[in-house]
Amino acid sequence: MRKFYITTTLPYVNADPHIGFAMEIIRADVLARAHRAIGDEVFFNTGTDEHGQKIYQKALEEGKDPKKYCDEYAAKFEKLKSALNLSYDNFIRTTDEHHIRAAQEFWKLCASRGDIYKKNYKIKYCVGCELEKTDSELLDGKCPVHPNQELENIEEENYFFKFSSYQQKLLDLYEAKPDFVIPDFRQNEMKVFVKSGLADFSISRLKTKMPWGVEVPGDPTQVIYVWFDALINYISCLGWPDDTKKFSEFWPGIQVCGKDNLRQQTAMWQTMLMSAGLPASKQIFVGGFLTANGQKISKSLGNTIDPIEWAEKYGADALRYFLLGEVSVFEDSDVTMERFEEAYQASLANGIGNLAARVATMAEKIGLKVPEQRLGIREAVVNKLTNFRFDEAVRFVWEDIKTADTLINQREVWKLTGEEQEFVLADLVRIIRQIAADLTPFMPETADKLIAQFGGEVIKRGENLFQRIEK
Repeated sequence: MRKFYITTTLPYVNADPHIGFAMEIIRADVLARAHRAIGDEVFFNTGTDEHGQKIYQKALEEGKDPKKYCDEYAAKFEKLKSALNLSYDNFIRTTDEHHIRAAQEFWKLCASRGDIYKKNYKIKYCVGCELEKTDSELLDGKCPVHPNQELENIEEENYFFKFSSYQQKLLDLYEAKPDFVIPDFRQNEMKVFVKSGLADFSISRLKTKMPWGVEVPGDPTQVIYVWFDALINYISCLGWPDDTKKFSEFWPGIQVCGKDNLRQQTAMWQTMLMSAGLPASKQIFVGGFLTANGQKISKSLGNTIDPIEWAEKYGADALRYFLLGEVSVFEDSDVTMERFEEAYQASLANGIGNLAARVATMAEKIGLKVPEQRLGIREAVVNKLTNFRFDEAVRFVWEDIKTADTLINQREVWKLTGEEQEFVLADLVRIIRQIAADLTPFMPETADKLIAQFGGEVIKRGENLFQRIEK
């Protein structure tokens, strides 16, 4: 049995879950479910990033102990599991004791390789990104990702990681693995970035100024920089450094992230792994941003969409369908309630829902019996998912729905009688059974309902899968 490891990035717990992260974790969930369906042993990781200045400031604003603040927000992210029907195996928090020990052990390994040193420095710092910003990255003196936040000027003595010494090794990694970053144009972006030269980056903060973090080994006056700490979750969740068996069996794996995480995931993290003497990630899949009426959806801009609210109103599978089938995989996409409801009506209520209801009604009326079949996800669907083409995979399944609808209308099945009607309806049942199998990773609840209706020898009516929206 092959091992398959997939992980999302860890969202900051400085705000409620938003639809951008819902898209990321749903995509990871689809890949995990698909690999389980083809017989792989899967380890699917997600969790929350809970250290850093941004969270510390939020906790202070709300008059709360930082850990108590994190506990409250981590619980909100854990609610996504039931709300979005997720199948992850592990939910890691960077405040977990094991992760803290792993982060400190990782630091020691990098230090033993001579890749960590201390120096005084002065930078412009975006708390929203938790990243240093150079003048060339700023727009009118502001961070383009967090234009509503003032940059902080930091001047102190911190530890640094020798990012600059890994330029050629990173380029060699990208050359050896042309599909390391998907899509390829994001890998090309990183090649350009790395070729332009790498600057060492700070990996600690003074504890007197920012006490909320993992203590630097051997130096209680400093805490580990949030990005350095958080990235280690990808291996600490596998039991590293204690459980070497589990780690060696599942690592390296696939990381899912948004394009705003591109530099951290594909360059910073990979050089950290090199320094610690560990293999690079297997692959990194990068999605685009979600926008609302052309404006990027982000916590800092205050225009987020609550995925739990949409899922509670329309069902988890409806949201899953929309984010998988109606949103671009690699490019930015506009997400509005209008677009969502249009897709729901056309593809769900009037699509798969209407098809299932029509066929089940006619089949039950004549007491149709169709021998049971054992069906799995078709290879074409799996292949599209292997290339992270969620949208194409969903469209492939929907072609079968269109085929079935066309067959019903062209043959006017409701007018047929006797063996002719039984024959056509049996053919339709077999099409729906395959649709159900193919939908298993995308819309698991819908797949289960279709199997309950059409999977047995006797076909029976069931509840409407998707109610039409009345305007």
